[in-house]
Amino acid sequence: MFYGSVVAVFIGLILDLIIGDPYCLPHLVRLMGKTIDGLKRRLLRQNDMPGKKIRKGALMVVVMLFLYGAVPLMILVVCYRYNTAAGVLLESLMCWQMLAAKSLKKESMKVYKSLAADDVERARADVSMIVGRDTDVLDKEGIIRAAVETVAENTSDGVIAPLFYMIVGGGWLAMAYKAVNTMDSMVGYRNEKYVYFGRAAAKTDDAANYLPARLSAFLMIAAAFLLGFDYKNAVRIFWRDRYCHKSPNSAQTESVCAGALRVRLAGEAWYFGVRYEKPFIGDDIRNVCAKDIESANKLMIATTILGFLVMTAVKEIAMLLLR
Repeated sequence: MFYGSVVAVFIGLILDLIIGDPYCLPHLVRLMGKTIDGLKRRLLRQNDMPGKKIRKGALMVVVMLFLYGAVPLMILVVCYRYNTAAGVLLESLMCWQMLAAKSLKKESMKVYKSLAADDVERARADVSMIVGRDTDVLDKEGIIRAAVETVAENTSDGVIAPLFYMIVGGGWLAMAYKAVNTMDSMVGYRNEKYVYFGRAAAKTDDAANYLPARLSAFLMIAAAFLLGFDYKNAVRIFWRDRYCHKSPNSAQTESVCAGALRVRLAGEAWYFGVRYEKPFIGDDIRNVCAKDIESANKLMIATTILGFLVMTAVKEIAMLLLR
């Protein structure tokens, strides 16, 4: 952990909560996406044997971790060695761009506003920007569920997990995590094209998110309690439905959110024109409504702030005990 990391994480978090990710500024995650696209074009050949595709996918993971983990680490070492202020500034920028709380809220609330204006077609277009599933088949309730699920899942993937890694190891480690997570979102599918090539990225992402996903769930339960949501039902649904997903991590926060809001999420979904039967998460105590998107965002923001306070406190206590 570098000297300025706690300060850098705090600055990065504040910048994300206030400013978010302005479209006019270059962004490291977009650069990661372009790098992954370039590597796919050079490595992925559909006529390769499955074993070769797996090896090439693993090579992509190694290259991405070097470019977006090892290289940032070396740059930070040099900056902190020669100018602490420069190191803090650079790491603050790294942390800012690795967090996605403000942008997640902004994009999901576009869906809410379109539904509030009774513009279902616009809402369908808005939700297509934040989910990976096919959205042209979604009705109004499907749109709402998709938006709520995305906010719930990305509370872990887009906020708490990178926050966890930057508190543990600094901005460079959060960048390495984000590189893995971005690879998974782009190639970690079990379809014909990516089932072998994307396997290394998917498995690495599962491992990287294992602890943060569970931490996110417990933090979200605490946030539900503080905000006055049904935290008892959140606990019940979490223990019952936290593994109702092919990913070992995705349903951790989705189950808490479904329980806290007293709605049922997940179920049937379409990806690339193929219908997938997925188990439901939560109980349909009431029908979902557009207001649930706003409520999911309140849970996400509260979980983020609580996560920063708890993880920073634990880190500081651990450092005191180790001295």
